[in-house]
Amino acid sequence: MHTQTGGRLASGGGGGCGRVCPSLTSAIHRSERPMLPIRPRRPLTLRDVSEASGVSEMTVSRVLRNRGDVSAATREKVLTAAKTLGYVPNKIAGGLASQRVNLVAVVIPSLSNLVFPDVLGGISAELDDTGLQPVIGVTNYSPAREEMVLYDMLSWRPSGVILAGLEHSKAARAMLQNSGLPVVEIMDVDGEGIDTLVGISHIRAGREMADRILAAGYRRIGFVGTHMPEDHRARKRLLGFEEGLAAAGVQLEAREYYQGGSSLLKGRELTERILTRAPDLDFLYFSNDMIGAGGLLHCIDRGYDVPGRLGLAGFNGVDLLDGLPMRLATTDARRVDVGRRAARLVSGKDAAPNNRIIALTPTFLPGDTIRDIPA
Repeated sequence: MHTQTGGRLASGGGGGCGRVCPSLTSAIHRSERPMLPIRPRRPLTLRDVSEASGVSEMTVSRVLRNRGDVSAATREKVLTAAKTLGYVPNKIAGGLASQRVNLVAVVIPSLSNLVFPDVLGGISAELDDTGLQPVIGVTNYSPAREEMVLYDMLSWRPSGVILAGLEHSKAARAMLQNSGLPVVEIMDVDGEGIDTLVGISHIRAGREMADRILAAGYRRIGFVGTHMPEDHRARKRLLGFEEGLAAAGVQLEAREYYQGGSSLLKGRELTERILTRAPDLDFLYFSNDMIGAGGLLHCIDRGYDVPGRLGLAGFNGVDLLDGLPMRLATTDARRVDVGRRAARLVSGKDAAPNNRIIALTPTFLPGDTIRDIPA
């Protein structure tokens, strides 16, 4: 065993060396030396790619920006050299010159909502061959957070903005109107837009669902949905739904609302609650497919005759419905198409129509939970 005495390492016991071991001394000195920072390597430049490919810097720049008339052979030489070197263009520097960067700001209210991945997939698919990349901002259905997200994203001078909904704060509208960028508001066409709108009419979707339910012979109808201070599209669907019922002299007999996110469990609980309170209902219209699916599972567990005794319908047409014992009646909101059309507008693939509105048709999907219309 070694003990430390007077700053030296001495051997205790027989046969020790009685002096400091050179290897230990070297290790101690090394540990006492100050750590030097790692010197970063010089970032690669266009000149490095030019020298590696034997092509002028101007031509390298045109190839990497996908601009100009460059032969396939030259383009291949440049791209091979850049890939071999590991060169990544400085987009910020390019953005300073052009006042734009190759980003598209995509602002949505939620990532947990099953609706928006399909929209984002459509956007990404259309931008894939344009050199533009989507950057996502999430507002959590908060107007104040939307302002903050837009402020941060617009400060990067993106090439365009895609954002969900038409209802924005005064400050958010001012930022978008004065950005000088193409702005596409998606998912809704029932209102006044800033630039171009792509989506469906939720008022129409609600009205058409009411017409379909009434045509199937249902009359004692209840609604299960989210509280709607900020979910404007759900509010518009309910407005259209009630208008459709009223045109036939029918009113909603019961309503059940919830706060927060949607889930199968919440759908089960809400369905049990409304049917306990209003057991004579013969149809339930859910504000989205997630809680509608939970409602369907509750009805199956409790042995309801669906769609004979009780009909059910949701909204969105999400893939979740494919795994249920019965397929929920719903409305396809054309989510992928909305994303694609919006991306084509901001990328310049398509020109906006004269009225600046691209209204897609909501599609009713009958599934297995609504009776056939009598002949």
